[in-house]
Amino acid sequence: MSLSLSGQKVLVYGLAKSGVAALRLLRQHGAHVTALDARTEDALGEVGREVKSLGASLVTGPVPPGLLASQDLVVVSPGVPLALPEIEAARSAGVAVWGEVELASRFLTDVPLFGITGTNGKSTTTALTGELFLRGGRRTFVGGNLGRPFSEAALAPKAWDALVVELSSFQLEGIRTLRPRGAAILNLTPDHLDRYATHADYGAAKARIFQSQQAGDFAVVNADDADVLGLARAAKVPVYGFGMTGRPVADAPKLAGQAIAEEGGFRLDFLNEHYRLTNRALRGAHNAQNAMAATLLARLGGVPADAVQAGLDSYPGLPHRMESVRVLDGVEWVNDSKATNVDSVLVALRAFKGDLWLIAGGKGKGAPYAPMVEEGRGKVKGVLTIGQDADVLAKAYAGQAPVHACGTLDAAVKKAREVAKAGDTVLLSPACASYDQFKNFEDRGDTFKRLVGAL
Repeated sequence: MSLSLSGQKVLVYGLAKSGVAALRLLRQHGAHVTALDARTEDALGEVGREVKSLGASLVTGPVPPGLLASQDLVVVSPGVPLALPEIEAARSAGVAVWGEVELASRFLTDVPLFGITGTNGKSTTTALTGELFLRGGRRTFVGGNLGRPFSEAALAPKAWDALVVELSSFQLEGIRTLRPRGAAILNLTPDHLDRYATHADYGAAKARIFQSQQAGDFAVVNADDADVLGLARAAKVPVYGFGMTGRPVADAPKLAGQAIAEEGGFRLDFLNEHYRLTNRALRGAHNAQNAMAATLLARLGGVPADAVQAGLDSYPGLPHRMESVRVLDGVEWVNDSKATNVDSVLVALRAFKGDLWLIAGGKGKGAPYAPMVEEGRGKVKGVLTIGQDADVLAKAYAGQAPVHACGTLDAAVKKAREVAKAGDTVLLSPACASYDQFKNFEDRGDTFKRLVGAL
């Protein structure tokens, strides 16, 4: 299909943030747009009103037979599975089906794109990479699966010198020609198995990030992750690794260079450059890996070394992810409200050497807490429990660490203020969802920051 969409019949399937942004872009280019969403018009509220104000048709509820097959193009939001029968029928009828990021990329072919995917760490690495490019003087769009829909960049393509885009597996399913100048896969662990039949299918969706790369492009992969190294064999461009030892854990494609962890930071072996990591927002081995991936993307993307170091030093971190709130009387208070499961808490615990007071609890997800107890042995001085799963946590820590039943976050902060001494860290890393006491993990983290700020 031609890039010219003027007068074309285009259907946008799904009206979350990315779908609405795609609709705006399509209308900017003169397409006749139909917007489709399973929610009622009342439930859509302001979104439905915006759709109509943009001159698009709105269809809600069940999909009318033949609607998709009658279009010139269907643009699918990430949350809409491409395996739906109506989408398959549209394809069979010869209708082009693109994801929202594919649509946006068609209007941004003159701006270098740096794409980041993986199971964990995508948002941090994307935000950090954006910080490095900004420090290098590039007018940089940062978004995709993180924050701003990619289509927002395409509304003003001449405004950008670089595009740093987080790409989920759902988004990557819908790409056709999207071409990253630099493509990174951070890690691969079982996830979204409600959408993918197997872990291999999930990995194959991630590997699509390499499919349209050309001469002059590059790939960045985690050399500590055997699954990622397996996916990297699909890359047709130079592959750069990052890891904690410099020794890939499995057979890998020939690496053009590596970022390797060292005391106090890491080095790029192919450039003989050393970078320090002293920023609290980047503590822990997982963040060292994120920083190495971001640095490879930035340096290979042309950002000067001094700008990279400045960005590593200044990066503020993302809210609610190991966020240092304040140091009060020698005690650091850390907001890790995004840690809504046990695995996330394990990552947080590994980032600290000890002297921790752990605030945990909320709406549990049924996973055993024993791995948290084990990882925190010798590090956790006490546990302050809150929310619905407080008793379950108390039983898990019985005989392993002192437990203070606080019930609410307010009470837990007050108790932590009493018991924590200079040199200690108070860590909110709940291992649970927030919905028993808060709207979401952001609300929980913001409440924590307000309470700590008032001490």
